[in-house]
Amino acid sequence: MSAPDRMPTYFISHGGGPWPWMKDQLGDAYAPLEHFLRALPEQLPARPRALLVITGHWETPDLRVSSGERPGMIYDYYNFPPHTYEIEYPAAGDPELAELISQRLQAAGITVRQDPARGFDHGTFVPLAVSWPEADVPVVMLSMLDHRDPAQHIAIGRALASLRDEGVLIIGSGLSYHNLRLMNAAGAEPSRQFDNWLQQTLTGAIGTERSQALTQWEAAPAARIAHAEEDHLVPLFVVAGAAENDPAECVHHEEGAFGHITVSSFRFG
Repeated sequence: MSAPDRMPTYFISHGGGPWPWMKDQLGDAYAPLEHFLRALPEQLPARPRALLVITGHWETPDLRVSSGERPGMIYDYYNFPPHTYEIEYPAAGDPELAELISQRLQAAGITVRQDPARGFDHGTFVPLAVSWPEADVPVVMLSMLDHRDPAQHIAIGRALASLRDEGVLIIGSGLSYHNLRLMNAAGAEPSRQFDNWLQQTLTGAIGTERSQALTQWEAAPAARIAHAEEDHLVPLFVVAGAAENDPAECVHHEEGAFGHITVSSFRFG
């Protein structure tokens, strides 16, 4: 692909549980997120060759990339209706892309191993089922390192940046606010404060300035309230690293998600 056809990268706030299959219970609570996800393919310069998803639901001590031809399903949520444990998202894997990802990472001095058994967790299949309901684009997943170091995850993104010129759409799937104990009125102000910092940091800076700010995210207002555990923030570091020198824009913003919470999603490039 030429530069005008270079794929952007995305950080998606993917919502809670299997929400697209619970409209009878949830009504239009997820309408803004659904609208954004449905429109996402139209924002791309071309149809993706494949999707590379860094999911906030796959954390490992050593970096891993899914390499199976037909990934299965992982229902990593609890106390939801029985039918949500029968969901299928039959997208193919892409072993050749998994090998290419491994090569790019190793060339950058980053150790990775392939995992042919990894299936689609809900951080992967939930947003993709809305954006690509036909499941007709191959999907590969990349884990997060369990030490969660921002600089190292930004470096992982840098090592994979060239995939954007080869038709690969890189998606970080997490949540801009993820404190399950404060998904209520008590979380409204902390989520707003942290979201304001995200907006200013991601859209107001670029290159190493933005990357440096992300490495110091814990100093942001309400950071450790918004992310008592930062597993749902780490995917942002990877997609920001993969588009380090590109501007960012907020492409999905809600005040009142989950009833009270401010959340956002971002596009880079």
